[in-house]
Amino acid sequence: MLSHSVAGAGPDVVLLHGVGLDHTMWDRLLPALLEDHRVTTVDLRGHGASGPAAPGTSLGDLADDVLEVIDTVGAERVHLVGFSLGALVAAHLAGHHPDRVATLSLVSSVAQRTPDEQQAVRLRLEAAQADLDRTVDAAVERWFDDAWRQRDPDLVADVRRTMLGNDPTSYLACYTVFAVGDQEVGPLLAAITAPTLAITGSDDPGSTPDMSHRLAAAIPDAHAVVVEGARHLLPLERPGELAAALTKHFERTTP
Repeated sequence: MLSHSVAGAGPDVVLLHGVGLDHTMWDRLLPALLEDHRVTTVDLRGHGASGPAAPGTSLGDLADDVLEVIDTVGAERVHLVGFSLGALVAAHLAGHHPDRVATLSLVSSVAQRTPDEQQAVRLRLEAAQADLDRTVDAAVERWFDDAWRQRDPDLVADVRRTMLGNDPTSYLACYTVFAVGDQEVGPLLAAITAPTLAITGSDDPGSTPDMSHRLAAAIPDAHAVVVEGARHLLPLERPGELAAALTKHFERTTP
């Protein structure tokens, strides 16, 4: 069973973090969501306080873990929110278990990578296999611009510490899922029935606005939102704007 926590009351929301991170990445977003929702945060397999991820762990394995948590907390249908790797997990779950997902929100998600985008993520995976510490530093460099780094040095240190605290085998297993997961999710997109929000930052170099628009075009009831001037870590960089977009989206099914 994944490590998870539940707080608040109201319609159920489940939050799934990105590769190398953990449930704490949602801390800045939680106060707004807890006003009207019961929120479950999880540590995905291989992250935080959850058990390890063995080599060969699949996207389906990660999604099944999350479904077990949804069952455990007694939620029939949830507003499912995934960030980056968590967005791939969320899309997989929504495609295979449409009756369990009231709305789907894909935050800073990759989608239908082009050959150049596939090559870029393969190179990052190879770099992580060769030198994980340098890969973490490169990720932090991509995610935080100079102004944000100077404004919030404690957050930068916290994110870096969380990523370096991962078991290397688990990290590489999950990064491998992230590197190829969009190919598995792609054929499922047309079958997703939940109203879907695809949201990313205008300056996100990995989960690009084009990718969010691809998701919006591929999923029958979906729309894309681009947050101007933001990079990858929307839950930490723009928690207020993201919370507002999510709450508005949830209200499509639970006014």
